[in-house]
Amino acid sequence: MTEEFRCAAASLRDAEPMVGTAPEDGTWLFVEEPGPWGRKAVAESRLPEDVRALLDGIEDVRVQLVRRHGGVSGPGVRVFAAHLAPTPRVWTTVLDDVRDLPALDVAGLRDGAPDLTSYDGPLWLVCTNGRRDRCCAETGRPVAAALAARWPEETWETTHLGGHRFAGTLLALPSGVALGRLDAGSAVTACKELEAGRLPTETVRGRAGRPAVAQVAELHARAELGLDRLDAVRVGSVDGDTVVLTAGDDVWAVEVGRTPTELRRQSCADLSTKPGWEYHVRSWVQLSRVTPPRTQEDA
Repeated sequence: MTEEFRCAAASLRDAEPMVGTAPEDGTWLFVEEPGPWGRKAVAESRLPEDVRALLDGIEDVRVQLVRRHGGVSGPGVRVFAAHLAPTPRVWTTVLDDVRDLPALDVAGLRDGAPDLTSYDGPLWLVCTNGRRDRCCAETGRPVAAALAARWPEETWETTHLGGHRFAGTLLALPSGVALGRLDAGSAVTACKELEAGRLPTETVRGRAGRPAVAQVAELHARAELGLDRLDAVRVGSVDGDTVVLTAGDDVWAVEVGRTPTELRRQSCADLSTKPGWEYHVRSWVQLSRVTPPRTQEDA
C-alpha cells in the first residue's frame, strides 16, 4: 500500500528552508466563525450572504476566520484587526451579531487607525483548516489544543496562514512573528519565549507584514550578532534586494539574493508542482553606529 503524500513531511525530509516564508500581508482582519470551514473559508462559510460579500470584497486586507479550540463560541462575535507595519498594532471588538460587521470602519483599518479598542495582549493564531490542507489539521489541531490548555483566552484556530508544508504554523500577535514546523511541545516552548520578549529562532519563518528579503535580513542580523530580543532589530527601509536595519547599536545594509528551489508540491491537496525560493545574504555592511541621546549627566 502506497503511503499518502504529506507536504509537511516531504518538506521536512528535504530540509526545505523556512526563512523568509512568513505572509507579507500588512493588514489583517479576523472574524469569529466556528465553522465548519471549507477550502475557501469565507466563500464557503455559513456567514450571511451580505457578510461574505463584504469580506470577499475588502481590498488590501487579509481576512481570516477564527474559532476557539473545541468549538466553544460566544457570547457575541469576536473580531480582531491587526496592522503589522511599520509598528505592529492590534485592535478588537465584540459584535452582538455577525450581521453588524458591515458597520465596522474597514477604511480606518487599512489606514492603521480603525474605530476599535486597542488590544495589547498576546494572540496565538494556529492554522487548522483541514479542508485547505490535511497537514494543517493533523498538525495544527494538537498545537492549538496544547496552547489553549495554557492560554485559553489567547489561543485561536484560524483558516490559512500560508505554507501548509511548514505545518503546524502559527502567527503571533502583536509581534507578527510567524512560526512553522511546530508540534504541541515546541509550540508551548516557542510561545513562552515570545511572551518573555524573545524570538524562538528554531521555529521562526519570519516577521509577517514585511517583504521576504526583510525577513531574511532580520534573521541574518540576529544570527550574526546573537540578538534574540524581539525589539533588538528594527527594519528601516527596503529598496529592492537591499534592507537597511538597526541591530543592537549599529545600522547595517543587508543585500539579499534568492535562487529557485526544486519543483515541489506546495500542498497535500494540489498535485501541481512549482519552485520555492531559497534566500542567501550577498553582503552585510555596517553603515554607522547609533549614538545614544545625551543625558544631563553627559553634559
